[in-house]
Amino acid sequence: MFYDKVKESAEYIKTKIQGVPAIGVVLGSGLGSLVDIMEDKVVIPYQDIPNFPRSTVAGHAGNLVVGRIGDQVVAAMQGRFHFYEGFEMKEVTYPIYVMKMLGTENLIVTNACGGINRSFVPGDLMILTDYINMLGNNSLIGENDERLGVRFPDMSEAYSGELIRRSEKIAGELGIACKKGVYAIFSGPCYETAAEIRAYERLGADAIGMSTVPETIAANYLGMRVLGIACITNMATGIAKERHTHEEVVKIANESSEKLCAWVKKIITDWQE
Repeated sequence: MFYDKVKESAEYIKTKIQGVPAIGVVLGSGLGSLVDIMEDKVVIPYQDIPNFPRSTVAGHAGNLVVGRIGDQVVAAMQGRFHFYEGFEMKEVTYPIYVMKMLGTENLIVTNACGGINRSFVPGDLMILTDYINMLGNNSLIGENDERLGVRFPDMSEAYSGELIRRSEKIAGELGIACKKGVYAIFSGPCYETAAEIRAYERLGADAIGMSTVPETIAANYLGMRVLGIACITNMATGIAKERHTHEEVVKIANESSEKLCAWVKKIITDWQE
C-alpha cells in the first residue's frame, strides 16, 4: 500500500537525521548547489532510501540532503523526478509524501524553464503565482487515502500568497530583481513547438516547463504551503532566436544559481511560521 511505502521511506530517513525538517526544497536542473550552504548535513542517496525512485536526468545529483540553514532544519531534494522519464505520477511526487511524513509543512519548489513573457530574459528569476496543467494528467488520480488528504483538495492558492509577499520583500532587500508569473507545464521531453507557445501565451502563461506542478498539487493536497521560484534559462520556441539544448539550460541555471541560493537562504533563515 502506498501509505505504508511512504512510512517505510520516512522511518529509514529518520534513522539518519537529527531534527524535524519543517521546510522542504526541490532543486531543479543546475540549481542543486543550495546544499553547499547547508550545515550539519546528511546526504542520503535516493538509491539507499526504501521505495524511492531514482533520478536519471543530467544536472540532477539524486540525493536527499538534510541539514541546517540558519536555525531551520531543511530537507532538500538534489534532483527531482519527471513524468517524461516514465515515472508514474505517484512516483514523481513520492518524495513530497515522504517529506510530509518527516514533519515538513512548507515546500519551496524551484525549476529551470523557458520564458514566454516577452519582458523576460534568460537568467531572470520568477516567483510562481499560479500554474496551468497541460499534462492531461494529475498526480492525485487514483484511490484516495484519507490519512493523507481529502479527495477534492482546493487549489485556489496553489502558491501561498503570504510566502510570495515575503519572498518579494526579501528579494528587494537583497537587490535581486524578480518577476512574477504563471507557469505552464507540458510533458516533454521534446521542447515545445512555436505553435504551442503561441497557444500557451494566449492562455496566460508566462513560462513553460516540464516539472513542479505535480509536486505543487501533492503538497497542497497534503496541507503544505508552497513557494515556487523559476529560473528562466531560455526564451521559448518561436521567441528565442536559437535552438534549445539541455546543456544551455543547465549552463544558465548554474550562472543564476548563486543569486537564487542567496535568495532562498535568506527566505529560509528569516522564516516565520
